[in-house]
Amino acid sequence: MFPDSVLNVLMADNPWMEGADTDEWVMKYLPSPYIERRAKIKIGRRVTLVIGPRQVGKSTLIWKTLAGEEGPYLYVNCEERAIVDWAVSPALFVRALENLIAPGTIVFFEEVQRLDEAGLFLKGLVDRKSSYRFVATGSSSYELDAKTKESLAGRADRHLLLPLSLSEIAPGKDRPVALQLRARLEAAHDLVLQGGYPTVHLGQNKQALLTGLVESFVIRDASDRFRIRHTAAFRKLLELMASQIGNLCNFSKWAEVAGVSADTVSDYAAILTDAHVVKLVRPFVGGKRAEITSTPKVYFVDNGIRNRLFGGFGSLENRADRGALVENFVFTELYKSLNPLLDSIRFWRSKSGAEVDFVVERDGALYAVEVKAGRTRGKLSRAARSFMEAYRPQQFWMIGDERHDGFKLGDTDVRFATIADVHRIFER
Repeated sequence: MFPDSVLNVLMADNPWMEGADTDEWVMKYLPSPYIERRAKIKIGRRVTLVIGPRQVGKSTLIWKTLAGEEGPYLYVNCEERAIVDWAVSPALFVRALENLIAPGTIVFFEEVQRLDEAGLFLKGLVDRKSSYRFVATGSSSYELDAKTKESLAGRADRHLLLPLSLSEIAPGKDRPVALQLRARLEAAHDLVLQGGYPTVHLGQNKQALLTGLVESFVIRDASDRFRIRHTAAFRKLLELMASQIGNLCNFSKWAEVAGVSADTVSDYAAILTDAHVVKLVRPFVGGKRAEITSTPKVYFVDNGIRNRLFGGFGSLENRADRGALVENFVFTELYKSLNPLLDSIRFWRSKSGAEVDFVVERDGALYAVEVKAGRTRGKLSRAARSFMEAYRPQQFWMIGDERHDGFKLGDTDVRFATIADVHRIFER
């Protein structure tokens, strides 16, 4: 039931099977220092599936969760060829587990999308109604979506993990208020320039680490995993997107510059979206005839990846792209605060040119955010007033270089804040 190759892999990856201490084994997978993530997972009777880009800490989050559970646990590395060849039949897999581990043991699948028909396999494990509990990590790629979305409907708790947010790295409240504010602003500036990948945030040579991230999972994964033939065009599209953050997408123009068809650019953009490298933000349409209703804007999910591709890492104060970069950072913070299944983030633009950067629908409430690279002077723009008059959002935030006292305008709470306050937008 267990080929020797499979048993050898499992024993190598699970030293507790030969007497090693379980707690010490788990702690080896937790970095020091460990940054507490806002995402919390609970391993139940459905598959607990943690998805997201590479190297954002998906496995670390699961190991941290396992450290609070009663062990042992079975670690199954799906990047091992022997495991891929063996983990095909859910029925035979569960029967094999019964001859290897105790009932109720948690089984942790690493990079589950490597399995053939991963979604059907996980569905079969749940439908067997065994005592085992299953948790898995996977990239949010075309493969994983195609293999799990439909087959795992109602059988999985999906958690999206993204790079670190300001609320996760900002200093705690044990400092004097003035020092808290300064430290949060410094942390925000670091995220604006270097992004929030844990290895980059904790590392010494941040730019070299970002170069490695771009080359490893943005470029190499694209060519190897997605079978992209025109890798030079793919890189060119990434650079074009990075140069156009906060602007409307122009697939035809990008296709002309990259030397491929508009359909190919559309396909590449979809891959980058599913891999959580970029996000195409659609317009907010509230039924007003004067609104633009089709073309999306492009943003990067991580500022550091964007700056590695275009713009560099120069001081924020002296950058020509300062406004676009700050706007992209605000987008990333909003996006990390949302539930992708229940909430939405869009932009508003009328044909007359009035524009609000972000319109968020969350928990049935409407929020709006306008971003200024400089001073807001405690005043609202004409576009902000037009939007509030038409849609009466619960809150309207003006993000700029300074704070001001807010006020009530009709049904809307108007608030003025800096980039160090973005994580407060959805605080209750």
